[in-house]
Order: sequence, then C-alpha cells, then structure tokens
Amino acid sequence: MGRSDSSLPDVKTRILDAAERLFMENGYAATSVRMITGAAGAPVALVNYHFGSKQGLMEAVYERALGSRSGSRVSYLDKLEAEAAGAPIPVDVLVDAFLSSALRLTRKDSIPGEVFKQLIGRAFYEPGPGTEAFFPAEYKEAVDRYRQAFMRTLPQLSQDDVVWRMYFFVGIVAYAMAGKDVMRMTETYALADAGEPEAIMARLRPFIVAGFQAPAGVPPIGLAST
Repeated sequence: MGRSDSSLPDVKTRILDAAERLFMENGYAATSVRMITGAAGAPVALVNYHFGSKQGLMEAVYERALGSRSGSRVSYLDKLEAEAAGAPIPVDVLVDAFLSSALRLTRKDSIPGEVFKQLIGRAFYEPGPGTEAFFPAEYKEAVDRYRQAFMRTLPQLSQDDVVWRMYFFVGIVAYAMAGKDVMRMTETYALADAGEPEAIMARLRPFIVAGFQAPAGVPPIGLAST
C-alpha cells in the first residue's frame, strides 16, 4: 500500500522544491513552468494560484533561501542603529555588518545558504530575460537601508557617490558569494584562500572600507588635470 497524501509535502512546498532544484541546475530563463510542475507533480495552474507567475515563484525561492527577517541584514542594521542612538555608524562597522550577513549565506552547513549562493551566481553571471527583477523585497530594502546609513556616515558625499560605491560593493560581494571566478585569476595565480568565503571577505574588507572613504569629486579617467 502506498503512502497516504498526508505523508507527502504539500503541493506548494513541492513546487518550491522543484523550482529551487531546476533554477539551480538550468538557470531561470531555461527553466519553464511546465518543467517545474512536471517535477512537482502539480498542475500548471497552481503556480499562478500560489505565486502569481514564474517570477513570483523565483522570488519565493529567494525569500525561502534568505530566511526570516530575524536573521536578515535589516535586522542587524536595526540593532546597530539602536545602539548608535542617532549617531552615524562608522564605515568599517557598516561594511562588517553587510559582509557578516553575506557570510551567513555562504556557510557550507547551511543548505538554504548554498541555494542562495548558487542562485546569485546564476542571476549575475548567466543572465536571461526576466532575471533583472526577481530579488526579494527584503534584499532591496536592505540595500536602501544601508544607502541611508552610509549617507549619514559620509555627509561629504553626494547621493550619487554613495549609490555608485554601494553598487560596486554589492557587485563585488555578489561575485565573491557566487564563487564563480570567471576571470580564472585564483587558478592562474594559485591564490591563497581561494574558495574560502570567510578569508575572502576578510581580504575584501579593507578594500571596500577604503573605497567608501575615498575623496569625492575625482575626475573621470583621462580628464584629470596634468
């Protein structure tokens, strides 16, 4: 006699599990809703019912990998701002806070973290139609909260300066998290610490802090006065 339906994961969970695996294996663009529902043993219509669309399903996969708000970047920033009691938070503390939350997602004992890391890699380095907008709201909120915090800490910089520096920062962290050395530099030079997220983040920290603290108004390359 087969298992009863009550012993199986609910259909929403089965769809999420199948989508997570197929997005990791094939990427977002190459994975169809029919592939997902076929693997989950569910009707196609249930994707729209539970998630609204394929993009909504991808966002749900990300949200599940990120975990609850209690462990999020925003939660940690809430704590830092409460302790600062209105005073600006030092640049190195903000950078450490962002990096430490990224590290929690890359630790090998965290299956959701491994999922998130691989999905980030697919999103950044194997882009396809529709991949631009599926980052969950928590991640977008965290980036904007850090923008506000950096602006309070670096009042000498314009918003454009801060946002560009955050753009570089988040991009570098995503590259390091994904573990995809597309330039093969770690292999070419046999770099120490390659593949070790904590060591990589420790090496990245002073580079990022110095970047945020660099003077504003530097002329574009080729236009600097001689």
